[in-house]
Amino acid sequence: MSFSLVGSVIDLIVTVLSVLGLGGLFALMVVESFGIPPLPSEVILPFAGFLVASGTFPLLPTIVLAIGGALVGSLVAYAVGRWWRHRITGIGVGSLRLEPRHLERMDRYFAEKGEVTVAVARVIPVVRAYISYPAGTARMPLPKFVAFTLLGSTPFVLALVYAGMLLRADWTAVTSDFQYLDYAVFALLAIVVVYVILQVAGVLAPGWPPRRLRRTDAASAPAKSG
Repeated sequence: MSFSLVGSVIDLIVTVLSVLGLGGLFALMVVESFGIPPLPSEVILPFAGFLVASGTFPLLPTIVLAIGGALVGSLVAYAVGRWWRHRITGIGVGSLRLEPRHLERMDRYFAEKGEVTVAVARVIPVVRAYISYPAGTARMPLPKFVAFTLLGSTPFVLALVYAGMLLRADWTAVTSDFQYLDYAVFALLAIVVVYVILQVAGVLAPGWPPRRLRRTDAASAPAKSG
């Protein structure tokens, strides 16, 4: 007997929406936007669109609850990021330790480009579920966070619900198109993880572009930290 993780997630989403209705849609979108555990909106929203096309869900409440759930989940993640701001300082290994200067750099970035970053991230698979955490940590003003979250999430929700309505019983075709984006994002995350591990292991020197850690770099590290 074979086990498909993706298939199991799809089955879970279909079951929740079929049994709990619009309340299930709201709950799934809250979890999806919080990012833990990861649930693909590329499955939730097209199936919701299929249910709209079949007459099971009304159109306007479906859209409102999908966007509302996405906003609520994002606000929870934002609150977690903001609450943990001073608790994450010092976390890390060796030179990869999170320091106050890193938070200050994040603050400056979100002060200059936070609005665009949040809005654009809302239409990128995987990333859209986690951008709220650094936005909260950087203390992005809440009204701006809400406004640009809605600005990015609304067209994303509308597009996927509409795609599900058009495809009806073939709504799963949408997931195959987004799979390639998911693969690209996961590949990028894997590269980042490997890069961090190699730095912690002392193979690569801190900084970008990647370069091997030389003896002179390793010897000077304690002097710099002291």
